[in-house]
Amino acid sequence: MILKMKRHLFLLTVFLIGLGIQQAYADDGYRLWLRYDQIADKAVLQQYRSAIQRIVLNDNSETLSKAKQEISRGLSGLLGKAIPITTKLVNRSSLIIGTPSSSDAIASLNLSNKLKSVGDEGFLIERHQINGNNHLVIAANTDVGALYGSFHFLRLLKTHTDLQKISVASAPKIQHRVLNHWDNLDRTVERGYAGISLWEWKTLPEYEDPRYTDYARANASLGINGTVLNNVNADPRMLTEQYIKKATKLADIFRPYGIKVYFSANFFAPERVGGLETSDPLDPEVQQWWKDKADQIYKHIPDFGGFLVKANSEGQPGPQNYGRTHAEGANILAEAVAPHGGIVMWRAFVYSPEQEDRFREGYDEFVPLDGKFHDNVILQVKNGPIDFQPREPFHPLFGALPETNTMLELQVTQEYFGFSTHLAYMGPLYKEALEADTYAKGEGSTVAKVIDGSLFEYEHTGIAGVANTGRDRNWTGHPFGQSNWYLFGRLAWDHTLTAEGVADEWIRMTFNHNPDFVEPAKEIMMMSREAGVRYRNPLGLTHLYAQGHHYGPAPWTSDLPRPDWTAVYYHKADSEGIGFDRTETGSNAIEQYQPEVRERFDEMEDTPEEYLLWFHHVPWDFEMNSGRTLWEELVHRYYQGVEDVRVMQKKWASVEGLIDEERYNHVEALLEIQEEDAIWWRNACVLYFQTFSNQPIPNGYEKPEHSLEYYKELEKTHHIARF
Repeated sequence: MILKMKRHLFLLTVFLIGLGIQQAYADDGYRLWLRYDQIADKAVLQQYRSAIQRIVLNDNSETLSKAKQEISRGLSGLLGKAIPITTKLVNRSSLIIGTPSSSDAIASLNLSNKLKSVGDEGFLIERHQINGNNHLVIAANTDVGALYGSFHFLRLLKTHTDLQKISVASAPKIQHRVLNHWDNLDRTVERGYAGISLWEWKTLPEYEDPRYTDYARANASLGINGTVLNNVNADPRMLTEQYIKKATKLADIFRPYGIKVYFSANFFAPERVGGLETSDPLDPEVQQWWKDKADQIYKHIPDFGGFLVKANSEGQPGPQNYGRTHAEGANILAEAVAPHGGIVMWRAFVYSPEQEDRFREGYDEFVPLDGKFHDNVILQVKNGPIDFQPREPFHPLFGALPETNTMLELQVTQEYFGFSTHLAYMGPLYKEALEADTYAKGEGSTVAKVIDGSLFEYEHTGIAGVANTGRDRNWTGHPFGQSNWYLFGRLAWDHTLTAEGVADEWIRMTFNHNPDFVEPAKEIMMMSREAGVRYRNPLGLTHLYAQGHHYGPAPWTSDLPRPDWTAVYYHKADSEGIGFDRTETGSNAIEQYQPEVRERFDEMEDTPEEYLLWFHHVPWDFEMNSGRTLWEELVHRYYQGVEDVRVMQKKWASVEGLIDEERYNHVEALLEIQEEDAIWWRNACVLYFQTFSNQPIPNGYEKPEHSLEYYKELEKTHHIARF
């Protein structure tokens, strides 16, 4: 049997070589999408070798030096040979990189009007003829723009773009493109599932881990220009001299890559590490403390980005502890960093136990403060009004704050999507959030237009992603978890990109170009989010998770200190039906939306089925679009979610042998876990909701293997056993 398997592997290798496909080899995933293996397609390789015989680059800055290193590394790998680098133009087809001030050749092309259109971070990639020779040009106004252009050029090569008619003008649509690391100073990571924190605080600032540079390279390749180093549930010690000096080393490493560092700030830091008796934002001593602290930080980190603050939320202290508003609290910090060009990102994730509907809290608390925040404050709003659920309607704060800079917060880490054990590509979710129409200024007032500033002309625009990185060798735990980091960066730069297009890029850059691999992998990615919704929270159900870890199902959760921490608070299942009434007959949360949006959700019969139970308490016998009753449709969706995962497994099995064995086997094993978990979710939820509908599981569906009581007990132990 072993000899037979070896023979099959040998024949496969010969077959792949005969097709001109590079032999698959072990790859642990560390290189992410920055794999620079030689291009296997001979025609493409010949075109690129002919077009790029020299690199012309004057690396007279740290950033241009990084561009030189990356382009040299990338081209030598992709083209299979070293490409000479010069500072002077020669009479050979060359790749010219730089700015008008760093490159005489670029200065001679008179690109000022075109360069003006791409701003400080954008770039041009074009073909130009100079002295009778054809050259490729990466031109920018700034060194970091040239770096971004270099990474994009390598992306074009890795995706086999034809260079004959290349003409790219690219600029970021959003100003602040930031990763939020929920990393603690003890190196644990809240909602992190890929190992301990990247930041080795005990050895900083003396030891410079090479991984820090690779992290910066990966972010710069996507145009991510900021990173918040510590958890929003902030340890006040982050603002001490000890940790400022440690963070300075990271800032020094990140700076040439165009990345600023930010700190999450604990609002009670003046008391807890500053020795004051109060943290009241209107106290003059407190105000001076923050100004002195900002001066201290900027002395060490001249390009420090500013603060991220979680205040008066989930036990975190804030200005309301002193009877002050969020605006009064945020503005004191904003005044401290303003002289240095810093910003304050103030999170709008707030909810109180007294609120009838947690959905309403953020809007009710912040809309009355519109226009009262300083210009260098950005209100950071999650995509939905609850908490990064598999599907949520867009947060009503988007479009409701014309006088307050507003940024979008997305979750890259999979807190509610099976951690790093489930394959869940967030492309459809992110695009759903970005393309949601707020109607704030009529049709077409999308969330994307709110956060890019085109709707309200904000002073600052931003987007944040809660990072999914850790010390796991492949950075994200699940090999496909890398795609969500990549996705966030690409959409932060250009939110008009499609989810499918980004998935295609990532697959080709991370694995290979074989269509027999690319297409099934892309199909798996594109169906994975909806599959996760179906076996967890179909038809607008939400927050059915076990509390604490948020991994497995626990729709029966009811006995907790706060009702909005329970599952029954959200689904409200009873003998009559299921769902949360947010119309005028219930919490009336829909009044927070513009009339056009309210109209979409107001009537049960008109509400899109994916949001039906978000906004209505629906009778079990309500007729759905399929002709099924609500109960029958709910069961069908849960079972369909499991079948979706099985389809994903079959598609993955079809690509065996087309990539390295290590990553193939890893994903295969994780998909087995995902199928088991999907069945667990399906059986637990269907059996539990059946106790209210009092209706049988329709014929044709496999019956749950165990009783409801079994799944209730499983919830108490399964997470621990799994992790």
